[in-house]
Amino acid sequence: MSEEDPYLWLEEVTGEAALTWVRERNGETVSELASDPGFKVLESGIREVLDDDGRIPYTRRRGRHLYNFWQDADHVRGLWRRTTLEEYRKDRPDWEPVLDLDALAEAEGEKWAWAGSAVLAPDHRHALVMLSRDGADACVVREFDLVEREFVAGGFEVAEAKTRIGWIDRDLVWIGTDFGPGSMSPSGYPLQVRRWRRGTPLAEAELVYEGRPTDLSASGWHDDTPGFERDFVHRQIDFWQGELLLLPGDGRVDPAAGPEKIDVPDDASASVHREWLLVSPKSPWLGHAAGSLLAFDFEAFRAGGREAAVLFAPDEHTALAGWSWTRHHLILTTSADVSSRLEILTPGPGPDGWTRTPLAGVPPLSTASVVGTDPDVSDEFFLNVSGHLQPSTLYRGTAPAGADETVKQGPALFDTAGLAVRQHFARSADGTRVPYFLVGPEDRTGPGPTLLYGYGGFEVSMVPGYSAVTGRAWLARGGTYVVAGIRGGHEYGPRWHKAALGANRVRAYEDFAAVARDLIARDVTTPAQLGIEGGSNGGLLMGAMLTRDPELFGAVVAHVPLLDMLRFHKLLAGASWIAEYGDPDDPADRPHLERISPYHQVRTDGPAYPPLLLLTSTRDDRVHPGHARKMAARLRESGHPVLFHEHLGGGHAGATDHGQTAFNEALVHTFLWERLTPQK
Repeated sequence: MSEEDPYLWLEEVTGEAALTWVRERNGETVSELASDPGFKVLESGIREVLDDDGRIPYTRRRGRHLYNFWQDADHVRGLWRRTTLEEYRKDRPDWEPVLDLDALAEAEGEKWAWAGSAVLAPDHRHALVMLSRDGADACVVREFDLVEREFVAGGFEVAEAKTRIGWIDRDLVWIGTDFGPGSMSPSGYPLQVRRWRRGTPLAEAELVYEGRPTDLSASGWHDDTPGFERDFVHRQIDFWQGELLLLPGDGRVDPAAGPEKIDVPDDASASVHREWLLVSPKSPWLGHAAGSLLAFDFEAFRAGGREAAVLFAPDEHTALAGWSWTRHHLILTTSADVSSRLEILTPGPGPDGWTRTPLAGVPPLSTASVVGTDPDVSDEFFLNVSGHLQPSTLYRGTAPAGADETVKQGPALFDTAGLAVRQHFARSADGTRVPYFLVGPEDRTGPGPTLLYGYGGFEVSMVPGYSAVTGRAWLARGGTYVVAGIRGGHEYGPRWHKAALGANRVRAYEDFAAVARDLIARDVTTPAQLGIEGGSNGGLLMGAMLTRDPELFGAVVAHVPLLDMLRFHKLLAGASWIAEYGDPDDPADRPHLERISPYHQVRTDGPAYPPLLLLTSTRDDRVHPGHARKMAARLRESGHPVLFHEHLGGGHAGATDHGQTAFNEALVHTFLWERLTPQK
């Protein structure tokens, strides 16, 4: 036990005393929130929408098959399956099972969760399957035969670690994993890039590149585009700076010179596709604005040429949201005041030779995203469109003609009659205009229960989207739902994110408080009826609101939160976030981190704190569960109202199956509804 921190023992993730404390707190929370029959009704309704078989099964094309990972009441841990486009077009496709995680978990006595796969093109027979124990970021890797539908005996296999792995060819992979002391960064990610040959011991894999001990990570990958085969290394210096490195054609790196660094700014996003280098700088570069998207001829750029085609230039209201290649075209996604706009761009000779065609059919106040292309083979693409009250629609198209085929329509899983979506803007403390979406009763004549959600960090944008859980558990009961696009996100590009970095993190908190005050001023709600919710970095936001502006809120929910900002860098992956928040060991950063650290700002004088619900997971190996545990303990000691619940599994998502998710959501919405709509 530390004299400065009496709850340091709660950081012992699986310590006996810590887990005993967790079980006691879980029992209190379940007793208070889950004992009422209404809880079971709510939980059942949420589980119903999560398991609904009308949900769109999103796929990834691999050769002639479309692959999907699916969970429902019969496949709790999930089923990896595939079908053909012809079948997929049907209302009820015929799916071929590939890997049943429920059967695997039962056979091996492990709570396996799906963590993804890498499939070797062009034959699409061999896969590297990643499996997580109960939702952790760390996973095991096993080679899988997609024809025989079984794991390959004696194939590539890697023990549990935060591994990076990808195919080079049938007998070679790029691998970064835990090779022992010095091979992993302080954040727990690989620093070594090795070439591993089939049939040889992993420990003897050839070391090709090694990052510096202070780096965040390093990874290698093979570009198998026919005619453009290349190998790259990405050195991640910190969360926001990195280097793109090209390996020689034979893969043999001169130890003195190292691989060739592609000469773009360390804070830029850069990728290579066929003959094109795409760069999105986060600071002004070559006379172009931060947040632009530039296209260079890759070989000309390597030779010193800097003539760029400007594919996108931001303005005050518009930001770059992403891009996807098809065989001959680029689909560009932008965000105009947090609503999607899409164009199809066609490369042409010279920087002025690119042409563009708007992609029609995206309604206002909605989000559109490309969810699948096969850029080595065709111009096919799938496009998903949804809004807060608009179930997802999946379109299929061919560039540049557009998305003219409706492939799937998501079900309407809650009643939207009488509900409306509006966008408003609040004025923050420094005058900044902050966007937010308001979803609720169209004809409400006075204030009512309102749930405000936010994140505010790591370039994550809060965009419109259909949430059947929110609809069923909150909107359908008469609540109003609000999503705030505060600084720290990417709603308006790099400037929006950088405005809340480091010592400026308080701008995000001022923005969120401004949205809360705007809701109260508009008579949407009152402080007693206003609840707030966020997770991870958004959980830090919740803790900041609790300790900075407690008088604004009637209830607070924080999922898998960061809360101890003076020790976050010592806990699990926390060191990777120093570039976002600052370094507690740096005297220049420590004062502002202490000011924004909810754990250190808990006080017993001043306004009373609103009730708080903290949720975390023992298996979260990204944000340490000690953050939530210690905060709950300190608040309890100080006499503040707090409930705590920790799933023993679930990882950073807090749940690995629909049952866990439904239980968590029922806890949250029972807690909020009871506290924001007190019985008279």
